[in-house]
Amino acid sequence: MEQLKNEFLAELASYLEYHHEKEEILQEYDAHLEELLGSLEHLKTKEEVLANVYSKFGEPKEIAEVWREELSVTPSNMKWLFIAVNILLFGGGALLTLAHNVFNWQWLTLLWTQLTSFPVLIALIYMFFWALLGYEIGKGFGHKGHSLMKKTFLLALIPNIILMVLTVFRIIPREWFSPLLTETFILLCIVLTILLYPLCLLSYRWGKKASV
Repeated sequence: MEQLKNEFLAELASYLEYHHEKEEILQEYDAHLEELLGSLEHLKTKEEVLANVYSKFGEPKEIAEVWREELSVTPSNMKWLFIAVNILLFGGGALLTLAHNVFNWQWLTLLWTQLTSFPVLIALIYMFFWALLGYEIGKGFGHKGHSLMKKTFLLALIPNIILMVLTVFRIIPREWFSPLLTETFILLCIVLTILLYPLCLLSYRWGKKASV
């Protein structure tokens, strides 16, 4: 098993060539191969073992190609993409709220009523956005994405904090969010906000595992 692992890593190293994360990638696959091969000791032939390894990770050439493609996705682009999406969500919601309270448009009132009828669904969809943030960073950047995930989380959270402050200090009238802004929904928002970082972290780890 040790020889097979070394051969796999040597072939992977040859395909990675001058990749700037070559050593980190090899170390990561070394650990994952050690774990996988330990569970395949019951197999009798090298071909059977390799078939399982390729099924799990792909062939060394395929792995190297995936890592080369990921070089085109920069941490900065990924970070600002999620920040922009979060701002877009908040901006869209703010415009809808403002328009609903300023203009007496029947179709807009109907849309607002429909949307605010399912506050829990809105909250769950928003939680999915944060889970996706962690997962995509973990999948795209692996072990090096942890710092990026924290920075992106903190920056993307700014609109949430601003809205909470404006609402708590009644700079934005709470009546504007009626009937959405009930005590139950406020409590739900506080709890979910507390859970955002753990959710991102778990999703990041899931994505990092899926990247292998």
